[in-house]
Amino acid sequence: MKRRQFSKLVTGLTAGVCMAALSTLSVQAAEPLKVGFVYVGPIGDHGWSYQHDQGRLSVEAEFGDKVKTTYVENVAEGADAQRVIYNLAKTGHDLIFTTSFGFMNPTLKVAKQFPKVAFEHATGYKMAKNMGTYISTTFEGRYVAGYVASQVTKSNKIGYIASFPIPEVIRDINATQLALSKYNPEAKLKIIWVNSWFDP
Repeated sequence: MKRRQFSKLVTGLTAGVCMAALSTLSVQAAEPLKVGFVYVGPIGDHGWSYQHDQGRLSVEAEFGDKVKTTYVENVAEGADAQRVIYNLAKTGHDLIFTTSFGFMNPTLKVAKQFPKVAFEHATGYKMAKNMGTYISTTFEGRYVAGYVASQVTKSNKIGYIASFPIPEVIRDINATQLALSKYNPEAKLKIIWVNSWFDP
């Protein structure tokens, strides 16, 4: 998926969830909707965290003083994530986006403690009454990349650097392999796992 398409997806999703949350607020409420974002990497990574932050900024531009956003970047998955998510919920955030697969269990734990707060988790599969999930269609771009690689390779050896073996990443690898198999059955895909989301 191209950066522009991903940015539009995240922006649209974020705006849609914020509109739904705004519509459920009491008419008497004068306070803006407080929305928190938890990023696994820095907002300057020009990748996943950056695109989520572009969505956050678009929400601010779209809703003005009806929404107040907060973000926390470079949050490690696990106990640190749970602490950050808990603190956002405890400080009155109405909606919290947790934007990394490894934030799934910490988000679920905090969601159970704060039933009046809405949570949206990226790329996970666990949900609760107040916790939903969202995902991008990156596999479409991976299929195109597989097609391009199948056509330009001279050695029939295709390299793929992957982050973690989670469902989303494996789906992307499978899409690449499907294109290779269809357009150049002689090509072989070699996968290298780096076990990191951001490791410059």
